[in-house]
Amino acid sequence: MVNKPRRPVLSLVGFPLLLCAIVALCLVFRSQLAALLADRDVLRAWILDFGIWGPAVFIALQVVQVVVFVIPGELIQIAGGYVFGLWLGSLYSIVGILAGSVVNFYAGRLLGRPFVESLFDKKKIEEVERLTGSGKGAAGFFLLFLIPGIPKDILCYVAGVSTLRLSLFMGVSMTGRLPGILGSALIGGAAYGKRWILALAVLGAAAALFAIGLIFRERVQGLLARVLHGRGGGDEGRRRGS
Repeated sequence: MVNKPRRPVLSLVGFPLLLCAIVALCLVFRSQLAALLADRDVLRAWILDFGIWGPAVFIALQVVQVVVFVIPGELIQIAGGYVFGLWLGSLYSIVGILAGSVVNFYAGRLLGRPFVESLFDKKKIEEVERLTGSGKGAAGFFLLFLIPGIPKDILCYVAGVSTLRLSLFMGVSMTGRLPGILGSALIGGAAYGKRWILALAVLGAAAALFAIGLIFRERVQGLLARVLHGRGGGDEGRRRGS
């Protein structure tokens, strides 16, 4: 009971503090970021220059990408395959994404719903809650993380205000992410090995799936709601129509 009055304050200042941290990081590492984004070989050389600490640096980059959800995660995952190959690139991405997801989950849980609503539209939060409610939260989150085109990193913040346990959420979310992580690392590894046909084929398939998920997101989410809630979705629709 003693800590409750402090929670709204944290919810209000949490997002501004996050923005300040992002800006500070960008300013401190602005020259490195510009060089890294300009050339994949520069990124590879920069990470490998750290020697045995290279994987740790890449994992840290992956954590930052998940927390700072506006950074496209696929770019970092492809870079992992380009630098370390398919299997190690996938492994390091999984470790970094897992760590970043834990940070996001606990940020949502500790800072509360006002903080999450400052990051994510309230109606969208309610949509996610409908999809993951009725005792089927694990299945709902798994399907949301599996479908391309849905912003997954920000869903970790939303999960923090759900009733799911961290261990269960991490299990279903990482399982849903796994095909995308492997596909991205495969693209990067194929590109480094100059296997352009394979890289372009996987990239094209990934882009097509992403576009389908983005264009038909509302329909897919409606279908998920009907599947997860059984007859409840149809009954609700009939009640609205009456």
